[in-house]
Amino acid sequence: MKKSNLKGSLILSLGALIWGFAFVAQTAASQFVTPMTLNFLRFAISAAALALVLKISGAKTHEPIFPRDKKKLKTSLVAGAVCGAMLALSANLQQAGIASFPPDVSVEARAGFLTALYVILVPIISTVFGKKIHPVVWLSVLLAITGVYMLCARGGFSGIYLGDVLLLSCAVGFSIQILYVEKYCDIVGGLRLSFLEFLFCSAFSLITSIIFEFGKTNIADIKSAIWSILFLGIMSGGVGYTLQIIGQKYAEASVASIAMSLESVFAALGGWLILSHALSLYEIIGCVLVFAAIIAAQIPEFKKSGK
Repeated sequence: MKKSNLKGSLILSLGALIWGFAFVAQTAASQFVTPMTLNFLRFAISAAALALVLKISGAKTHEPIFPRDKKKLKTSLVAGAVCGAMLALSANLQQAGIASFPPDVSVEARAGFLTALYVILVPIISTVFGKKIHPVVWLSVLLAITGVYMLCARGGFSGIYLGDVLLLSCAVGFSIQILYVEKYCDIVGGLRLSFLEFLFCSAFSLITSIIFEFGKTNIADIKSAIWSILFLGIMSGGVGYTLQIIGQKYAEASVASIAMSLESVFAALGGWLILSHALSLYEIIGCVLVFAAIIAAQIPEFKKSGK
């Protein structure tokens, strides 16, 4: 079990590294491409990448990408549409938040740690459905509030950026999206659900980009951001999710959640290494407190697995 957890943790940490550095790609792409157009492109590529994975994995069993049974197909499409709609809402809020920050802000760290608050929000929102919340989670909430204040509002609430509000909103959206994924995952299958989710997310982002962003991005802009778009589509969506699926086969859920939480740390690291976005001492303390809150929120899972 220890060897399996170690192997799974390493695979998941690699996935977290890719997802963390995706925030750098999002920041770079935001200079050229509008949020909804970017998400249309990146999730279309991600859907294509996962379709290829599904095709390869189903080659031996002759399992089609779309179920042949009409009832299963309908369930899969409904699940993909619901999860895709929530992903589109959350991802577009996130990208709009990233694009709205002034150039002197450590965008990747803020985006990584504020988005990661979904780990704390998921159990809180679950109480609406009658689930009991562990007292440790309330401690994590206090830590998170303190950390967010240090990260974003140390100079007073008047110093909070619009991007901070959008990123906190996207964390709420991702929390709801995760609960829907949890609902449909076993019914549809993790890989197929993710493919359909990406497909619908891309379609919804295309529709909203035509309505709200028509004419704001051209082919030249897309070419300028092409490497960032490809990284987001292939590496973050295709490779990152595949690593998550493989890693979770080896690591227990409690161990897996800790490994994947490193995404926020890698986001800050990537912003510093690649874009030279250094953090102030107070921002570092804020990041540490938010990360501590994320870890604390997962303690109940450790207890369930006998850790």
